[in-house]
Amino acid sequence: MPPIEVKTEVPKVLNKTTPGLQIWRVENMELVACPPKTYGQFYEGDSYVVLYTQKISSSFTYDIHFWLGNSTSVDEQGAAAIYTTMMDEHLGGVAVQHRETQGYESPTFQGYFKNGIIYKKGGVASGMKQVETNTYNVRRLLHVKGKKHVVAGEVDMSWNSFNKGDVFLLDLGNLIIQWNGPQSNYTERLKGMNLAKDIRDRERGGRAQVTIVEGDDEESSKEAMNLMKQALGERREIKDSIPDEVVDEKLKSSIKLFHVSDSSGSLVVQEVAVKPLAQDLLNPEDCFLLDQGGIRIFIWKGRKSSKRERTESLNMAEAYKKAKGYPPSVYVETVNDGSESSVFKQLFSKWTVKGQTVGLGTTHSPGKIAKVEQIKFDVNSMHARPDIAAQQKMVDDGSGEAETWRIENSELVPVDRKWLGHFYGSDCYLILYTYQVSGKMHYILYMWQGRHASTSELAACAYQAVILDQKYNGEAMQVRVPMGKEPLHLMAIFKGKMVIYEEGSSKEDSTYAQPAVRLFHVQGSNEFNTRAIEVVPRSSSLNSNDVFVLSTATCCYLWYGKGCSGDEREMGKSLADIISKREKQVIAEGQEPADFWVNLGGKSQYASGKRLHEDNSQITPRLFECSNKTGRFVATEISNFNQDDLDENDVMLLDIWDQVFLWIGRGANDTEKKEAVVTAQEYLKTHPAGRDPDTPILVVKQGFEPPTFTGWFHAWDPHMWSGGKSYQELKSELGDATDIIKITVDLTKPSSQTNNSSNSVGLLPSTTNLPIYPAEDLVNRLAEDLPKGVDPAKKEEYLSEEEFNLVLGISRLEFYSMPLWKQQNLKKDKGLF
Repeated sequence: MPPIEVKTEVPKVLNKTTPGLQIWRVENMELVACPPKTYGQFYEGDSYVVLYTQKISSSFTYDIHFWLGNSTSVDEQGAAAIYTTMMDEHLGGVAVQHRETQGYESPTFQGYFKNGIIYKKGGVASGMKQVETNTYNVRRLLHVKGKKHVVAGEVDMSWNSFNKGDVFLLDLGNLIIQWNGPQSNYTERLKGMNLAKDIRDRERGGRAQVTIVEGDDEESSKEAMNLMKQALGERREIKDSIPDEVVDEKLKSSIKLFHVSDSSGSLVVQEVAVKPLAQDLLNPEDCFLLDQGGIRIFIWKGRKSSKRERTESLNMAEAYKKAKGYPPSVYVETVNDGSESSVFKQLFSKWTVKGQTVGLGTTHSPGKIAKVEQIKFDVNSMHARPDIAAQQKMVDDGSGEAETWRIENSELVPVDRKWLGHFYGSDCYLILYTYQVSGKMHYILYMWQGRHASTSELAACAYQAVILDQKYNGEAMQVRVPMGKEPLHLMAIFKGKMVIYEEGSSKEDSTYAQPAVRLFHVQGSNEFNTRAIEVVPRSSSLNSNDVFVLSTATCCYLWYGKGCSGDEREMGKSLADIISKREKQVIAEGQEPADFWVNLGGKSQYASGKRLHEDNSQITPRLFECSNKTGRFVATEISNFNQDDLDENDVMLLDIWDQVFLWIGRGANDTEKKEAVVTAQEYLKTHPAGRDPDTPILVVKQGFEPPTFTGWFHAWDPHMWSGGKSYQELKSELGDATDIIKITVDLTKPSSQTNNSSNSVGLLPSTTNLPIYPAEDLVNRLAEDLPKGVDPAKKEEYLSEEEFNLVLGISRLEFYSMPLWKQQNLKKDKGLF
């Protein structure tokens, strides 16, 4: 097969500093820019290249997608792939490359087109231009599918195309009729309406009318239904709804990593690991292929890999798909070493930015700590800058009012003042935190769950949290805190004096015998981020980067690792005074007395290497709609999200990696509300990276979002929902379409006019008084063989409605809506010319 030759020089058509979308169509092997008003519309017979540019601080990130229509040619597919590689090279090899196929687009791609994607029949080969000159010369039926990601494809103009569970748009140019299946839900109807309005505004310049027919109440829209019958024929029985294709989350969590090599002269793919994956497996001198359950395939290109391996990475993925028997529609993403996408990084159990260390053996940066401390965590600052609040996970500095209860016999018992800040592993606690912003009270309810608490206490803790939440009108943000996963803000409430005991209880009737030797690991450098956690009293528990407190029957040791900072030592000193009232013996690492090691069961190896600094500022939040209505857990990602994507009738999940937010819309049903936390736990359990099931889960309700949540959304509008309009209100705003329906009906009424312009649209002729003849008397008959009185130039007018549809393959209205030259061509093809 000869090599594919492309004709466009990429640098001439691409602007690499313009944020947002740029889209090109492959036309005769050239890249032709699509006008912005056509973005989201794709011809099924074509291939496209889509570039999304995002500016972050002073640098840019790039995603390049090549989209392949169902009937695009092999040459066009190849050209789109080549242009994608050329663009990546021009952008410095930092772009993420995506292979998209019609009907199987990735959430990232779908996220660019908030109002939906429209598939149009035809393509370059059939003379279809990206911009139609006469946008009113339209007769099409669009099948709208999807709740969060909307896709609309052109289907046959027939009632046979309909089903009861979806939304359909009958587009007649100056009028768009939206038909809502009786089994479609609120979200699908709203999304269908948004798409119809988008067609009206972008394609018709606002000069078209939208009207809605409810499939379960067609009688209320008689005029529109009459027009639909004119366009589609007599109303037929509608099929039942077709269940959406759902991908099992268990498949997504099945991941395998393969090493790809051409060193032997041929492509060799060798399995190296399965879930959970470690970042260290990726060798920069090679390329790797990651298979996510046959649903997604990722190619990772090491920065030192051979040029051949890098340039042929997409071919590698295609060869692998064929070898595995995967369908061509399987999504492929190519990522470069150092420029990985967030979706790829989150398939690994831990991802760190190489070369960044803190602690032992490095010049520890006091400036970094000072910088953290300069951030004012006071409530006004945090609410004025929710982006900082979100990054720091702080709503304020913890100086509000806190009430603490312990669960005893399924009831709430206030914790004595002397025990505040002490958390025991056999107990459960509720902490209600109250703070004020601009005169309005806000509430956070922390549910701390001890590792050794009984099942009944855990259940009572959840129950009492619901009761407390109701007391405050459901306004509290609920935070589930498994032991050892305390968020920064909870530590700030206790001003750096939080001590967590592995076992035991602060209940008065507790029979727990306190061990003679206890070891506590102190982590933190200020009052906002410090706690002491009890660990196994063994020397292997020590770490050279931190401070430890060893409490024995006779004395208390304060041990400073070589890599800890002065601030960490100060916090260790104050916590040691809380843990033990005995005099403290301060020990620097390497100068321990023999008794120290005796109490730890002897000296042995412990962690003494450099600690990698995880660059948490690079966390990319991800938003999902979660559902288990079908009996299977399904998480649908909403890419490129904003506040509008929070559906008032749903439970949404925002994943920021070390915490998971559950946002509960006002219209969410009671079952979804009750099972929200279970849904989040299922999400963590099925995550392909093997996530920690004890990741804190924070429940927030619509209208009471803290800045730690809103800061992850661009331009959050606190008043958006106060004036929010219902579907019925939005529907009424479309106005009365009676006049435009009448005009459209008049246009399609019998008329004796003719128009000889070859570009004009035909008008429906009068057939009322014409005799009807069977098709065999008219098709492929010479003029002299026709029945008496039949006009040879208008044979089709003598067919019955049924035979007209059968012979020509379209309805009478659709035929006469076509330009006359198209009518003539169709008549020639069908033997009626």
